[in-house]
Amino acid sequence: MSERGGYGKEPVLIRNAPGEGPALPELHRRLRWVALILVGSFLFLAGRLWQLQVVRGEAYYEQTLSNVVHERFLPSIRGKILDRRGESLADNRPAFNIYATPGRFTPEVAARLVRLLGLSEDEVATMEARIEAGRERSRRKPVLIFEDQSRERAALVKQAGFQLDGIEVHNEPYRTYPHGDLAAHLIGYMNQMNADEYATLGPEGYEPSELIGRYGLERAWENYLRGKKGIERFAVNARGQRITNQEAAELIEGPAVIEPVAGHNLVLTIDAELQRIAERAVRRHPAAAVAVVEAETGRIRALVSKPSFEPNTMTGHLTRQEEALLNQDPRKPFIDKTLRQHYPPGSTYKMVTALAALEDGLVSPAEPLVCPGSHKLGRQVFRCTSSHGPVNLLEAIQHSCNVYFWKLAELVGIDRMAEVALDLGFGAPTGLGLNGDVPGRVPTRAWYEERTSFKIGYTINAATGQGDVEVTVLQLAMAYAALSNGGRLFVPQVVERVETAGGETVIAYEPKLRRRLSVTPEHLALLKQGMWMVVNQLGGTAYEHARSEVVEYAGKTGTAEVRGRRRRGGEEPEYRGWHPYRSHAWFAGYAPVDAPEIVVVVLIEHGGHGGKVAAPAARQILEGYFEQVRPAMTGAAPASAPASAVEADAEKGAQ
Repeated sequence: MSERGGYGKEPVLIRNAPGEGPALPELHRRLRWVALILVGSFLFLAGRLWQLQVVRGEAYYEQTLSNVVHERFLPSIRGKILDRRGESLADNRPAFNIYATPGRFTPEVAARLVRLLGLSEDEVATMEARIEAGRERSRRKPVLIFEDQSRERAALVKQAGFQLDGIEVHNEPYRTYPHGDLAAHLIGYMNQMNADEYATLGPEGYEPSELIGRYGLERAWENYLRGKKGIERFAVNARGQRITNQEAAELIEGPAVIEPVAGHNLVLTIDAELQRIAERAVRRHPAAAVAVVEAETGRIRALVSKPSFEPNTMTGHLTRQEEALLNQDPRKPFIDKTLRQHYPPGSTYKMVTALAALEDGLVSPAEPLVCPGSHKLGRQVFRCTSSHGPVNLLEAIQHSCNVYFWKLAELVGIDRMAEVALDLGFGAPTGLGLNGDVPGRVPTRAWYEERTSFKIGYTINAATGQGDVEVTVLQLAMAYAALSNGGRLFVPQVVERVETAGGETVIAYEPKLRRRLSVTPEHLALLKQGMWMVVNQLGGTAYEHARSEVVEYAGKTGTAEVRGRRRRGGEEPEYRGWHPYRSHAWFAGYAPVDAPEIVVVVLIEHGGHGGKVAAPAARQILEGYFEQVRPAMTGAAPASAPASAVEADAEKGAQ
C-alpha cells in the first residue's frame, strides 16, 4: 500500500491565519458577554416586575379597576319648602337629564346629537360650555349637558345610544315651583354651579353637574335642603357598556349601591293665601314691594317684590334672550325690593321725629303750631302740601303736615332723630339674613361732616324722611310692628321649623326679640291715635281712598320725592307705565286697631301719592286677611269695624 494513500495518510493540521489567537478562548469570551446580558436582562425584568407588582401594584390595580368599575352619584331628594299650613312652594318632580362623558364626546357625537334633538343655538352653546368645563375637571366623569328634557328627547337619545358614545339619560328628581312666580324672591331658584363655585364646594361632596340654590331661601338654606347623595358602582366593558356577570361583581369593592338621604323640609311663616292676596293688591303697578308681619312675633306672613321672575324658567331653562331682557329692565327684577333696595321713606318716617320730640319733652301734644303752607330757612323755602293753619301733633299726623315736623326737627336736631331711628331698627340690617338685607341709611351730623359741611337743611329733610334718609320695606314693617305692639322690636322670622322628609321636627324657631324701644307707652299711644285718624277720620290722608268697612285699621301714608333730573321739554321717560322721576308711594299700618295682629307696609315704586296709591293696596291686603285668611286659620268670624275706645281718645286729643 502506498505511503500516501489509504490508511497511510498523515493527518492534516489546520493552522490559524497569521496574527490570530486561538479560536476557543474567543468563543468563551463572547459567550460570557451573552450570558451577562441575559442575566442583566433577567434581573431588569425581575426588578421591573417587582416594581409593577409590589411597589406600584396597588396603584395600577386601582387604575385598572377605575377603567372597569365606574361610580355614579345618585341624587338626593331635595327638601321641600312649605308654607305655614303645609302648601308646597318648592317641590320635586321626575325629569330626564342628559349627561355626556367629555373624553368620549367627539365632534361626530356632537353633530349627531345636534341633528337628533334639533338643538337651538343657545342649547348648543350651553352644551359646548359644559363639556369644556367638564373636560377641564375630568375627561372620564359624565357632566350634565341638558336638564329637564322632554320624554320625546329622552326616548330619541336612548334609541340612538349605539351612535352616541358616552351619552346617557338619567331619570332624576328636578326642582319645581308649583305656583310659578309666587313669592319668587323669597323662595329663590337653582342652577348649575360655575368653576369657581365647584372649586369651593367640590371638597364638600358636590358634583360639578349639580344644581345649587342661587337665590332666596334656596341659597340661604342650601345645607338643610340638599340632603346627601348616594353612590352606585358598576362594571363596564371596553365600549363603556354595563356588564353584570359574576366576575364584574367581584371587581366592585364595598356595596354596589349606597342609597341617598333626602334633604330636610323648610316650613315657613309665610301664608300662601295671604301671599296671593298681597301680590294681587299690587298687580296693576309696574314696580312694588309689600311686607306683612305679625305684630306680636315678627313672623313674616307675606313678602312681595315686583317685578319678579319665574323660578321654573330660571332653574335651567333661561334663554340668553330672556336673560338679556331681565337684565335690561330698569325696574331691576332680580333685586329684592323688600330687603336689598332702600328708599326715602317720606312721611312714614315722621314717627321718628315725633317720638324724639315727645321723649325729650320738646312738644306738648295739644299745643298747636301754625302751618302757613311753607317754612323758610335762610334763603331756602320748604313747601308743605297745603296751608293747614294751626295743627297739634295728632292733626299734623292726620294731615301729614310737613311744616309741623320741620319745626319739631329744628328743636330736636338731626343726631337725636338718628338715635330714635336707630332704636327703631333703621340704619342696620333686619337680621333676616336673606338676599342682601341692606342697612339703609340714617344720616348724622358727623356723617355729613365727613363728606361735606353740615347744614340745618339736612335736618329739615330728615324730619320728613327725605334727603339722605333711606330705609327698606322690611325695616319699616318691623319698626311699625314695634310701634303697634307696645315697643318690642323683633328680628323678622321667615322659617318656622325644619323637619325631616317624614315630617319629624328637627329644629323649631321661636320669635326673637331684638330689643325694647326706649319710649314711654303714653307716647306710643299718642302716635297710634294719630295713625287711626289718618285712615278713619275725615281729612286723614288715607280716609278718602282707603277707609275700610271690613276692618278698623290705622297707619301712615308717605309720598317720597326722588332725586333726578327730568328730560328737557318736561316729558318723563316711561317703561311700561313706570316713571323713574315720580315720587314713591308708601303706606305703613296695622290692624285691628284695638289689638294689632298684622302690620302691612306697601311701597309702590314711583307710584305717586301714598294716600291715593299705596293705601288702597294696603286696605285690600288687610281686608283679604280678615275676610279669608284669618277665619280659615282660627275659625273666627271676620273682624268688623265698630267705633272703638281709640276713636274716642283720638277725638279728645284732637280738640
